[in-house]
Amino acid sequence: MGKLICDSTTSSPVIPWKDPTAAPAPAPSSIDAIAAVDLSDDILTAAATTTTTTTWDDVSGLEDQQKRHLQRLHAKGVLWKHPGNNNNNKICQNQNQEDDSSSAVVFRLSHGGDVEADGNCLFTASQKAMGLTEITARDLRRRTVKRFLEDLGSESGIERANIDAAIKHMYSPDLRSGWGIHVVQELKLLAKKVDRESLDSAIEELVNLGMQRELAAESIYKERCIAVDNGQNWAKYMSISGSPDDEYNIITLQYTEEGLLTVDENREGHAAAFGDDIAIECLATEFKREIYVVQAHGSDAMVDEDNCVFFLPHRPRSEICGPPFFLFMKGTGWCGAGGDHYEPLIAHSSSVVSHEKVALVL
Repeated sequence: MGKLICDSTTSSPVIPWKDPTAAPAPAPSSIDAIAAVDLSDDILTAAATTTTTTTWDDVSGLEDQQKRHLQRLHAKGVLWKHPGNNNNNKICQNQNQEDDSSSAVVFRLSHGGDVEADGNCLFTASQKAMGLTEITARDLRRRTVKRFLEDLGSESGIERANIDAAIKHMYSPDLRSGWGIHVVQELKLLAKKVDRESLDSAIEELVNLGMQRELAAESIYKERCIAVDNGQNWAKYMSISGSPDDEYNIITLQYTEEGLLTVDENREGHAAAFGDDIAIECLATEFKREIYVVQAHGSDAMVDEDNCVFFLPHRPRSEICGPPFFLFMKGTGWCGAGGDHYEPLIAHSSSVVSHEKVALVL
């Protein structure tokens, strides 16, 4: 599963899909003369040579309008140009500045197949999209958390406060507001596995005093568990993969405007922390590559056909030393912000064509 936030402070603006044959923009300088990006042929071809792709007609859960746009993306390709010094990104030290600023490549995007919806899909899909064979999804999760903590330690006090506020907004929201946007809101809490027995005993004491079981559980968990409301606690949360060696279990309290709806106590300990925008940016920084989440929304999202597919770019916080990789998300409605499930996209590189002939310029 995955989690995207509409007002992310860590993502770049949405790039909607647009057929350039309808309204072609001026072509970038020198783009027709470039045969291919000179970054790393191994990186460009790794995913394509190690992963079996699926045609868009065979991908489940897509409407006809989505399939048409995705098939056009595959047929025409998307053009990516190394951003160089743009957007506050530094040029990789082992890259030539002049070459970087003009390097470009066309990617034809294929579906990389289903991944298990076990809460680890961001990392599983990223592993497949990058064609990694010796790094597991759990390795990617650990590296993501490590990168976050290292970057957090170097931030100013003001920036750390902004990060804490964004995390609190996502995982420990103020239940007095937000109901104009969300029907259900969640609080995420972390319970140490070794404390489970004492937590159960405390809940049972309140039940014996006449309190309803769910209200007793809510009270004890909110009092004794760790709220995911700052950077340090986000790192604890994002480390959870639903495996037996996790230190914490995830407790989820769901609310409607009327009050408590459900308490998910996760007694089997299988719940994993869903990847979010912060995790995606950390992955991008760790691998020094841009990550594009391609969202395909259906008619239930109330978007017209021309805008049912769009790209959400996530850029590394430092230099860019390789081509981007792509993830796919099938949105089920605008209110969910597409936060459903990540799947891999396999990017096949090809020679650069003119700006007017590609489906999109990233």
